[in-house]
Amino acid sequence: MSYHSLSDASAALRDGSVTSRELTDAALDRASKTEAELHAYLTLDHDGARQSADAADAAFAAGRDSGPFQGIPVAIKDNLVTRGIETTAASQILAGYIPPYDGTAVARLKAQGAVITGKTNLDEFAMGSSTENSAFGPTRNPWNTNRVPGGSSGGSAVAVAAGSALVGLGSDTGGSIRQPAALCGVVGMKPTYGLVSRYGLIAFASSLDQIGPITRTVEDSVAALETLAGHDPLDATSYRGDVPDFRVGFDDGVAGLTIGVVRQLSGEGFEAGVEAAFRRTVDLLSEAGARVVEVSLPSLDVSLSAYYLIAPAECSANLARFDGVRYGLRHDGPTVEEMMTATRADGFGPEVIRRILLGTYALSAGYYDAFYGQAQKVRTKVIQDFEAAYEQADVLVSPTAPTTAFEVGSKTQEPLSMYLSDICTIPSNLAGDPAISVPVGLDDAGLPIGFQVMAPALGEAVMFRVARAVERAVAFEQRPPMLEVWS
Repeated sequence: MSYHSLSDASAALRDGSVTSRELTDAALDRASKTEAELHAYLTLDHDGARQSADAADAAFAAGRDSGPFQGIPVAIKDNLVTRGIETTAASQILAGYIPPYDGTAVARLKAQGAVITGKTNLDEFAMGSSTENSAFGPTRNPWNTNRVPGGSSGGSAVAVAAGSALVGLGSDTGGSIRQPAALCGVVGMKPTYGLVSRYGLIAFASSLDQIGPITRTVEDSVAALETLAGHDPLDATSYRGDVPDFRVGFDDGVAGLTIGVVRQLSGEGFEAGVEAAFRRTVDLLSEAGARVVEVSLPSLDVSLSAYYLIAPAECSANLARFDGVRYGLRHDGPTVEEMMTATRADGFGPEVIRRILLGTYALSAGYYDAFYGQAQKVRTKVIQDFEAAYEQADVLVSPTAPTTAFEVGSKTQEPLSMYLSDICTIPSNLAGDPAISVPVGLDDAGLPIGFQVMAPALGEAVMFRVARAVERAVAFEQRPPMLEVWS
């Protein structure tokens, strides 16, 4: 029961074959068996979840139906504020912080009657690609607990993959939804920038951050985005136009579409198993009637460097609010400056401090034009390259990550090696375009491989159409073998 898809669970709730309380108890029971090893959650809200489940069942009994999430257990990444539930962004500097409000994405789920199972682990302030940078300990991959789940939304990806939630919410700044989804064998999707409100998301890099769903199927991803998308006056960057119909052509297959294979996202640095699975999937799309072409995005060679100037620069500004004065951790000192220094030195972890220092340097007088200014020019070039590529192809495809899940601790002392884990996903964040990862197989070690579909801004419908075709052609049905031990 804890491994239902959202669509199957919604149908079962409506025909009375299952109750929300049963679904919720199954998810919480799975968490009780897996959390000691996986550590997907920072907070499990047993009482609140069961109360919400009972309320959903009462609503069904009274004939009230608020939407597809009514009665569905959902896990929320712990950088999305939740009223009455501790929200830490996996940082000691926010330990014990209980928000007085819900972020818009959370509020929209609750408005449909979603059951919030708890808050999931992440790299501190979403800065990382392995969920090892959490101040409260790492999360582990359910396919192999000696491996990382990816990051920064590793906790949400693991909760969905392991069955302790049916859907997870994450945030994606440079691949933080898609990369962990790929490493955990689930579907992860980043919407067009601004399509989902960021109000209530603890900011990392405001021009890059986007909230999105982690699900078991592409159809579930569509349903989640339909619930989350839409203008929000509380977010100045929220898209003001009409929300597109994400289901246009959803089941039409890929016949007649042109699919662009990105030349720069293959070759050196990509594991053989990842490359082979990617090529097999492209061949399946070709056999299904798609026209496959190779496209070039020349600016991708420097996009990683640009990202790691823009994102730290924005994080250095955003994290200045954590000063020990208004909320969170506070270490007193004889002066305000010494108080702030002591608070931040003890409250921030090493990766966060590294990025704050890098970003502050990039923005400093004398270096702004040489670093941050140049990075923004590269970003403009990335956007232009994508626009040119979409004149040749309806969607672009690549592996989601250059490798499968790597061993816990293997890259923590090599920041550059860790940063390269996001080389396939960062470009879509720089461009502000949507992208999705779909599982397409296992490598020789039995670890999942993700296939990424990218589309132009507001092109979610064609992206979902291709992702659905991939899902059908590959028919990836494997589940983590450890689920049998935990059942």
